[in-house]
Amino acid sequence: MEYKPLRVIISGGGTGGHIFPAISIANKLKELNPETEILFVGAEGKMEMEKVPAAGYKITGLPIVGLQRQLNLRNIVNDLKVPFKVLSSIRKARRILKEFKPQVAVGVGGYASAPLLMAATRMHIPSVIQEQNGFAGLTNKKLGDKVQSICVAYEGMERFFPADKIVMTGNPIRSVFVPCTPEMKEAGVREYGLDPAKKHIFIVGGSLGSSKFNKSVCAWISEGCPGAEGVDVLWQCGKYYKEGIDAFMKEQTRKNPDLPSTVHHSDFIGRMELAYAAADVVISRSGASSVSELCAARKAVIFIPSPNVAEDHQTHNAMALVNKDAAMIVKDADAMEKMMSTALELLKDPGRIATLEENAGKMALPDAAQKIADEIYKLV
Repeated sequence: MEYKPLRVIISGGGTGGHIFPAISIANKLKELNPETEILFVGAEGKMEMEKVPAAGYKITGLPIVGLQRQLNLRNIVNDLKVPFKVLSSIRKARRILKEFKPQVAVGVGGYASAPLLMAATRMHIPSVIQEQNGFAGLTNKKLGDKVQSICVAYEGMERFFPADKIVMTGNPIRSVFVPCTPEMKEAGVREYGLDPAKKHIFIVGGSLGSSKFNKSVCAWISEGCPGAEGVDVLWQCGKYYKEGIDAFMKEQTRKNPDLPSTVHHSDFIGRMELAYAAADVVISRSGASSVSELCAARKAVIFIPSPNVAEDHQTHNAMALVNKDAAMIVKDADAMEKMMSTALELLKDPGRIATLEENAGKMALPDAAQKIADEIYKLV
């Protein structure tokens, strides 16, 4: 295929799960032809307005807001504004499209992508949806009939979209996520100051951390870290929780001076691929990007789906692996009781770990960004 320079508009955002795949698609398009021009469209005040420029791309914001499901006065006022914000955003999206004149529009999900793709399809601009999750989001479901192509990462998406438009591509992730090697494991152990003679658990509740994960680890530490003999724990607690966790660890270390040699906590893990490589078992939320990264790294993982997401899509993501014996699952409601004990029990079963790693690797879909880029070029 000849990769001519294109003009591409990419819309969506609100969370890292939408933004980082979008940036991966943009990076691939620029790699295929550096003269390709890309404009991002996001929601004003959301994290894409910071993350996208940091990645080297232009972005413009729409005044769109999402519906809030929790019932309180603030959310009721927000939801009353939504129809007016949508109309205003569609009008602005039309102006952006007329000025930028894209050859193709790409939506990566989230309410920020709705006005742009609604305007693009009405203006007969070829359009692509990239659905990251195993349960399609509301925005993408509504747009499925109107776009030309729908790139997905899970089987069975005919429940949500026209079957003839679906293309199995996988989720675009950073190229650093590859099957872990012994050399990578050694590098990860060094990077995070772990004991190479021990087995390792890596706990990560998303880039901002997880209150439930943190409470579960703290409860386990307060009980004296039962089952931790010969085990190191690497724990990303999140920047919002760091101050409180620091104080907790300081107090617990007075009772147990050996604690810092067992539990290594940090607000943020920069080299995620090395943390995965160091780990024998990973405890993680099951956002789409995390699932794709862990499959690519071929890791044994215990998923604890977040209950605070639309349509419970993290459970659907996790179960896609659990049903193929490629991961384990613990309900968020059971995390306090079962999270650490399940991980420690799994560490004692290297055969089970090997099976999970092998099956997770089979579910990896490499080169997703390339496949999505090819789909974009086919439309153009």
